[in-house]
Amino acid sequence: MPIKIPNELPALTILDNENIFVMSEHRAANQEIRPMKVAILNLMPNKIATEVQILRMLANTPLQINVDFIRIHANESKNTPQAHLDNFYRLFDDVKDKQYDGLIITGAPLALLDYQQVTFWDKICQVFDWAEKNVTSTMFSCWAAHAALYHHYGLKRHLRERKLFGVYRHRCLKPKEQLTRGFDESFNVPHSRYGYIDKADYQSLDNLEILAESDDAGVYLVVSKNKQQVYLTGHPEYDESTLSDEYFRDLDAGGKVSLPDNYFADDDSTGETANTWRSHGSLLFSNWLNYYVYQITPYQLDADHIKAIHPGKSRG
Repeated sequence: MPIKIPNELPALTILDNENIFVMSEHRAANQEIRPMKVAILNLMPNKIATEVQILRMLANTPLQINVDFIRIHANESKNTPQAHLDNFYRLFDDVKDKQYDGLIITGAPLALLDYQQVTFWDKICQVFDWAEKNVTSTMFSCWAAHAALYHHYGLKRHLRERKLFGVYRHRCLKPKEQLTRGFDESFNVPHSRYGYIDKADYQSLDNLEILAESDDAGVYLVVSKNKQQVYLTGHPEYDESTLSDEYFRDLDAGGKVSLPDNYFADDDSTGETANTWRSHGSLLFSNWLNYYVYQITPYQLDADHIKAIHPGKSRG
């Protein structure tokens, strides 16, 4: 069974044209099962592109999934039509009394700001705390991963002088762990970030496990031992063109931009590109939905039952 998304969401047509199995609300209403409830807190400016990328990853599962798109605030967006936000998004304050099987919090273009300078920092911390009590498992991506690690564990992010930008080889450190089940020994992942956390800082906490890393990109995949938190520092959901789009956007804006590493053929911006990470991304999201969400989430989804499977807080 596929992921269920609203009838008029643009991603429905895009994914259907790619022969990716998605289901409209109308069709899903005829199935008598308990679907998974997954919320996506989308912090990216171009919300429509991010929706398509994440839904493409989630669609590779036999589970039926109901998705709620969430915004952190009601501010006007420069990159997403207001009608789209009004039709398909709910404010966090409108769903904070609900429970979810899974939650995905995207990255955000906030790398050079101190956390306390982020206008919605207090609100995102509220989301982090809410998720511990109301979500079976949360996946944090890129900026959200570093922000949540700082909030939950006090791990400090450092900034590179040169942006980590490109596609990098990674190795799986624990292939028998459920989240990395089926991973190749080495695999590609795109990155686009300045921030990083020292490996030794992760290792200083007994509650966190590093599952994958890269010689060039550093620690990539980290989980809490109770499976309630998954931290990604890269972007396995990216389209083939995402790095190219970002490169030319920044170039047009007059910034000092380096070519993305290991991406354009012959390091020529007019050269071909290829998506060499999609199989990894699909498997990662599928494993997360199956082993970290579906296999342990309570059938009766409420705060008391979530507390029963996670009696202690994730943080160590």
